[in-house]
Amino acid sequence: MPQETENTPSLIVWDFDGVLNANMVNGRPVWTRTLESDLGIPRDSLQTDLFAGDTVDEILRGRIDLLAHVSDWLEARGHPLTGRAFLDYWFEKDAYPDPEVLGWLRAHPARHVIGTNNETHRAAYIEETMGYGAHVETVFCSGRVGAAKPDPAFFARIEAWSGLPPDRILLVDDVAENIAAAEARGWQVFRFTDETRDALPARLGLA
Repeated sequence: MPQETENTPSLIVWDFDGVLNANMVNGRPVWTRTLESDLGIPRDSLQTDLFAGDTVDEILRGRIDLLAHVSDWLEARGHPLTGRAFLDYWFEKDAYPDPEVLGWLRAHPARHVIGTNNETHRAAYIEETMGYGAHVETVFCSGRVGAAKPDPAFFARIEAWSGLPPDRILLVDDVAENIAAAEARGWQVFRFTDETRDALPARLGLA
């Protein structure tokens, strides 16, 4: 049981990709590495074509449905794969749960939620197929909130839901901009990286 201090959070908001899910290397998801050999889709075409321009931001905030967008893109390219099959491939390849970090979450008596920049289809996969919905009170995903970190509205939604003052909430996130935005609102923060991960148990009072 962690020793209570004035900095002991009442609510911990866990980022998913790069924290609970170890799927990022040098800021880039690893699931695309074998995309071309597996499906015949060049890796670079995701950024230059499928997710070009503001498309990613619109998808993350729930303004464009990911499944419909991917389905239309594959059909336009004459690819035989369905949009649903592409998402199934993506989500399975992108699942790298970090059992050590999940163990720290489960060991801490605070309330826990996930706060992630993901649209609704992948959020459902995280909750149900990967089973993270059983470990947290809820998942705040950008596709449902209509805002994405580091947008102030994303953090405001969690504050309103929790009923807690900002200084009782801790964000664990790997992105510097998200950390800065939360800290500016008065949240406690922990920047999670390969270099800092071993310090997280002590920050949580678990070591």
